[in-house]
Amino acid sequence: MTPFGLRVRKLRKSRGITLKKMAADLDISSAYLSALEHGHRGRPSWSLVAQICDYFNIIWDDAEELQRLASLSHPKVTVDTSGLNPLATEYANLLANKIRDLPEYALAEMLHYLKTTQRDHE
Repeated sequence: MTPFGLRVRKLRKSRGITLKKMAADLDISSAYLSALEHGHRGRPSWSLVAQICDYFNIIWDDAEELQRLASLSHPKVTVDTSGLNPLATEYANLLANKIRDLPEYALAEMLHYLKTTQRDHE
């Protein structure tokens, strides 16, 4: 599941809307919506994110957050380490090989570190 898919699913379920109904209301297939929710499809288009925001009456910061989650929800990531320190290449390869085995707390710690580091450089 992707961050975007998880958020959409929570929004849909919290409002008691079935996947089929939401898909029909958005004029997309229920198979596509299900694939988005479960992370089997890549990033949704900006227009679909806007439709979903409109559908749930999401505005301002919440809409920006949903767009941000959509941009971070590509389930097949490529990391280009060419020209970087060899440690970056080793890290990227180890992460690719081990990510399925990492416990949730380790993923949360690494994500927190990356987000904190990113804020420090902005």
